[in-house]
Amino acid sequence: QVQLVESGGGSVQAGGSLRLSCAASGRTFSSYTMGWFRQVPGKEREFVAAIRWSGDITYYADSVKDRFTISRVNAKNTVYLQMNSLKPEDTAVYYCAARFMATVQAMAVTPSDRGSWGRGTQVTVSS
Repeated sequence: QVQLVESGGGSVQAGGSLRLSCAASGRTFSSYTMGWFRQVPGKEREFVAAIRWSGDITYYADSVKDRFTISRVNAKNTVYLQMNSLKPEDTAVYYCAARFMATVQAMAVTPSDRGSWGRGTQVTVSS
């Protein structure tokens, strides 16, 4: 298990950018596939993006493809989510998740009782 702490959330106008960071504890970060999810009150948590433990494969939800970029720096135990061209519908609490040696497809359907999860960071996009 790893412990995850998200940062970088905030308020931005539509069309703007934010970069989220997720710092992980532990010495085996490079063995974990990482993902970003988001949730709006009253709705199900939804998948946003994932990056394989090796860093060579990424996977995105259609709603964020070509606007968001996930990346990782294993030497810093950190995964990032660069969010560009933000829209009001991107407003949500964003969560970081980790699963040991998972495929990015499996990461995308991770239930909330599997893997490790951070506490989330709020992103608000105003029109």
